[in-house]
Amino acid sequence: MAVPTSLAVTDPLRFARDGILAPAGLDEGRIEQALGLVLGSAVDSADLYFQLSRAESWGLEDGIVKEGSASIEQGVGVRALAGEKTGFAYSDEIMMPALEEAARAARAIAVHRGSGAVQAWHQVSGHQLYRPIDPRLSLADEEKIAWLERIDRETRRIDPRVVQVMASVNALYDLILIASSDGVLAGDVRPLVRMNVSVIVEHNGRREQGYAGCGGRYTLEELVANERPLALGREAVRQALVNIDAVPAPAGTMTVVLGPGWPGVLLHEAIGHGLEGDFNRKGTSAFSNRIGERVAAAGCTVVDDGTLDGRRGSLNIDDEGTPTQCTTLIEDGVLRGYMQDRLNARLMGGRSTGNGRRESFAHMTIPRMTNTYMRAGPHDPGAIIASVQRGIYAVNFGGGQVDITSGKFVFSASEAYLIENGRLGAAIKGATLVGNGPDVLQRVSMVGNDLKLDEGIGVCGKDGQSVPVGVGQPTLRIDGLTVGGTA
Repeated sequence: MAVPTSLAVTDPLRFARDGILAPAGLDEGRIEQALGLVLGSAVDSADLYFQLSRAESWGLEDGIVKEGSASIEQGVGVRALAGEKTGFAYSDEIMMPALEEAARAARAIAVHRGSGAVQAWHQVSGHQLYRPIDPRLSLADEEKIAWLERIDRETRRIDPRVVQVMASVNALYDLILIASSDGVLAGDVRPLVRMNVSVIVEHNGRREQGYAGCGGRYTLEELVANERPLALGREAVRQALVNIDAVPAPAGTMTVVLGPGWPGVLLHEAIGHGLEGDFNRKGTSAFSNRIGERVAAAGCTVVDDGTLDGRRGSLNIDDEGTPTQCTTLIEDGVLRGYMQDRLNARLMGGRSTGNGRRESFAHMTIPRMTNTYMRAGPHDPGAIIASVQRGIYAVNFGGGQVDITSGKFVFSASEAYLIENGRLGAAIKGATLVGNGPDVLQRVSMVGNDLKLDEGIGVCGKDGQSVPVGVGQPTLRIDGLTVGGTA
């Protein structure tokens, strides 16, 4: 099969060929040979997912950089699709004998008769949402350590009640190549960086913690620009000091106002997972078979958008080689679609939305979110708070749980305030929000005009796999939500 050779030097597929295939003595001909072993006459389609990852992390605690680690991981995953069945095998050796063995193993699981043909290659270029760079190399090791030590010093100076500072910085260079029996040949270079700052403050024997983080698909040099790490320290201290003066949260059914940005994690967990294609194909989601029905209040529009420049959840292509897109899931309260990978889209009679994702070459592809958020509405955030006589304002969230089938969720607010007579009151501690995803969308009565995305810290877990994601929303007023408190 002929493959285009006029590739720009910044083309991700060129990087993938040079970084993955060439060192292993592989080329498109050998890839075609391996796919042929998977297909035979018993499999509908097959794909190969090659990956080379280089990760680095540094961690500081008690004023000392106690951790510095680096890792290299590489391998290939082989998938065979036969009807509704999936055969999957992987190898952490990228060489022809291991590839052939994994191909035979994946094929052995499949039992459906297919065409057995590998189509002519066609290169998938995808988007250009981030540069094909290795973010680890943009700062010297000495500079990384110096930044962590500076975070510790400057954060402790903010307030004498700060008794502990923990900081970490992580960088990942992820190089992938995808080849499938339908002719898709695609590569991507995925940089990812993240910085976290956590503090503990103590006052009159009471201890509280604050946290701040940021990240995205860019370099470490860009991560520390404009002294952003020091701003993380200030934010972590602010949160901790707010909580050290917090009073016990009330309990009962009341109006809840969710702040913009990270509170979108509630939207992600309580609603987003229920809109993934596999749950809906199997009929286990609260949103199954409801396309075209009203599932949320008017004014609620929810999208999953993998095409945002430099965002943590963004991808030029998904892990099946499909370019990502902005998918409208709920439009003005009406359910419009689901997030799909190729398998579930085919079985449901649709097309992939570019949401086929996997943690690594050693994991199977499943439909996953990228950047999921609610679009802005018409209301001023101040007016939303002023409209509430009694309720709470939840600004930040910690842990939470959700049941995909029922949509029931429980979320803990890590920063929240009382609302009394339209004004923000005392900070409260121990507030949990309890509800049902589809039901809570119906209870949204005001949507703010202040859409904000999170700072780039989201990690989503599903079926034992973790992938980076983004969340976001404007300020929302939700009526009649159950609040579990400690008062």
